[in-house]
Amino acid sequence: MKGLTGKIAALAVSGAVWGSANVAQAAPAALQAAGAAAMTRQQDADGDSDALPYLQCVPYARQVSGIGIYGDALTWWDQAAGRYARGRQPRVGAVMSFRPYGGMELGHVAAVSRIIDSRTVLLRHANWSPINGRRGQIEKDVRAVDVSPENDWSEVRVWYAPIADLGTTRWPVNGFIYNEKPRKNERLTVLASAETATPAHAPLMARTEPARSAAGRGIGADFLKGVIPESRAAQTPASRRPARQSLATSAPRTAPARATSTRLAGSDSDPIGRIIAARMR
Repeated sequence: MKGLTGKIAALAVSGAVWGSANVAQAAPAALQAAGAAAMTRQQDADGDSDALPYLQCVPYARQVSGIGIYGDALTWWDQAAGRYARGRQPRVGAVMSFRPYGGMELGHVAAVSRIIDSRTVLLRHANWSPINGRRGQIEKDVRAVDVSPENDWSEVRVWYAPIADLGTTRWPVNGFIYNEKPRKNERLTVLASAETATPAHAPLMARTEPARSAAGRGIGADFLKGVIPESRAAQTPASRRPARQSLATSAPRTAPARATSTRLAGSDSDPIGRIIAARMR
């Protein structure tokens, strides 16, 4: 009996050890997924949707960067167009704008606190890692590494406190928002993109304008009364043209004959006529 009890106890212990090992291996991925799900509600009471009982990334990024943009993190990049300078290179004080990805449906924003090298920066942000089992925690000077193929900061891996290392997810990034006015060429680009949307409606207006003007004049069914059909108008000059041409061509031929015969008829009794007739031969 004791032997059987000992075997059961040994099996229970080994099963617990095996289960703990699997849990330990799955923990980083599970924790990251939980953190991403928490960031889908990154809103605050300052116009960023429903307030939550813990700090969100948006108000903290606004506070530390001085960039006065409100609304969910996923809207920051487009809101900054024409108001703040934007770019692909990190600067101290700039805001890194994360695009929605996976469970992080509302994006994320984090302020750059230090630049280490061309592929490494330190961030200050809120509500990224759950610390001590609590969300909404502030993390200062945590590492973010550019893992994009072109070194353009379009993909990053970010420090994740529960695993004490960089997270495994390659988060897509829009770029950096700088707390300064946009460059002239960027302002012109924004204006040009806004103007190109208007001509798209111009053809519709051009096509519908004649219809509106015709309706305003109240044209009736007899508006063609008295107009000669084009086929008849085209035939009328052509039918008259041969008659004119025949008269014009026949007149020179018959006129001299009549004049000559008249003069010759009176030449026997008229000496002057004989002289004229002789000279005409």
